[in-house]
This record gives sequence, structure tokens and C-alpha cells, in this order.
Amino acid sequence: MIITDNHMHLYNHLRLNALKQFKNAGGTHVFLVSLLSTHYNLFPKSGEDFIPIFDSHIELVKKANEIVNAFAVVAIHPAEITIIGEKLGYSRAAEIMMDALEIAGKYVADGKAVAIKSGRPHYKVSKEIWELSNSVLEYAFSIAKDVGCAVQIHTESYTFEGMTEIAKIADRAGLKRDKVVKHFSPPAVKEFEEIGIFPSVISGNDNVLKAAEQGSRFLVETDYIDDRSKPGAILGPKTVPRRVIELVEWGYEDVAYKICVENVEKVYGVEI
Repeated sequence: MIITDNHMHLYNHLRLNALKQFKNAGGTHVFLVSLLSTHYNLFPKSGEDFIPIFDSHIELVKKANEIVNAFAVVAIHPAEITIIGEKLGYSRAAEIMMDALEIAGKYVADGKAVAIKSGRPHYKVSKEIWELSNSVLEYAFSIAKDVGCAVQIHTESYTFEGMTEIAKIADRAGLKRDKVVKHFSPPAVKEFEEIGIFPSVISGNDNVLKAAEQGSRFLVETDYIDDRSKPGAILGPKTVPRRVIELVEWGYEDVAYKICVENVEKVYGVEI
């Protein structure tokens, strides 16, 4: 049985042991996402300063592949605009993020990563930062269109209006809406299908079952952070395997296959 976690981090707690737990619980495939520059003790002053972050992440994913089937997602987290902007100015921060996105696209083009991550702040920001963040997001979509990959997005909490706005940004960039993956999604599968963006449902509580009751057009994730100061956040590495196995037990075997194999292949262009 194939079980795929669409969004997980490895940082300073369990590290690769998290994937051993994932595997022992039944997990087989995982998308590992790089973290904020602060997690690597770096302060980017140019797009090229993200290269050590990406290289470190690619090396980690290589090691992860000795345990499970792991795919690399290289991220320019939307919070970088405030981290960098507070010191260098927000316009300059946006420029640096766009340069980093261009570099991230090269990692995909070279086959080192399968997707990029972008988005806009999930916390309250000024109008200037919001508009700059939308410009960065549109640039991420244009890069993804050029290299033929998906974009995982970290954004504000889900609303139909907010996701529709993001879908229109993807339209302007020429990126198909089903190549936009909303990380940390609620189980609003029907609404996401109407919008066209792909939801990556956070697998806590009964979210996966609620999603399956609406259809099979979604992915599942833990958003495991692997931070020793928050050891169980957001969800532990065993969660997705447990929830997918429960789906099968509830009679949703076809949905389980769809969300862990067919949808993954469709969105990311990988072979599971």
C-alpha cells in the first residue's frame, strides 16, 4: 500500500528518525520542504544566499531516500519578506525572494527538486507588504510555469474568496490552477474543486474522512515541523499513515489510492 505525506519538514528534533517512524506506521512516500532562512542560521542579502539552504535540503532528501521515497520541495517562505525586509527594506526583500525563486526553478529544471514553495503572509501585514507578497507569489507562479512544476503555497487561512484571488494570480502568470497546491488546507474539497486549486488537507482530527466524504480531489499532509521546542507540531510523522489506513478501513480504498498515488502523479509529474 502506498501512503504519501505531501508536506513535511526535517529540522532539529527527530530528523531522519521521523521518517523511520513514518515508514514503520506504513508511510512510503513524502514531500520534504525546506525551511525559513532563520532555521539555517542565515540572513539572505541576495537570492544567491539561498543556495546553501537549497543544497543542504537536497542532501537531506538524498539521505531520506535511503529510508522512504522522498521528493524535494525548495521553499522561499513568504515570511522572508518581513525577516529580510525589517533590515533591508521590503522592496529589496521582495527582489531577493524573486531572485531566490529563479534559482529554485533551476533546481527543479535540473531534476534536484520537484516543486517550489511560495505564498503570502498568514499574519497581518501592511498594505505595502501584502502587495509585494502578491507580486512575489505571481513571480513564483511564472517560474513554475516556465519549468513545468507545481507550487506549494503557504498563505492566510482558507477562504473561498482568498483562494479565488490566488487562482486569478496563477491565471495571470499562465500557471494552471491545478498546479497550485494549498498547503495546510481544511477539508473543503468541493470548494477547492470549484476554484481549481489543489488542497493539501491537514490530517488532524477527522479532516481526511470529511474530505473523502466530498470526493477524492485532494492530497494529505502532516506539516510535521520537527522542532525540538515543539516536538509534536504540527502533527507527528505517523499521522498520515494512520489516517490513510483508517480511510481504507472505512471503505474508502479507492480514495486512499487516488490521494496517495494518482493525484500526486498528476500534480507533481512524478512517478509513484
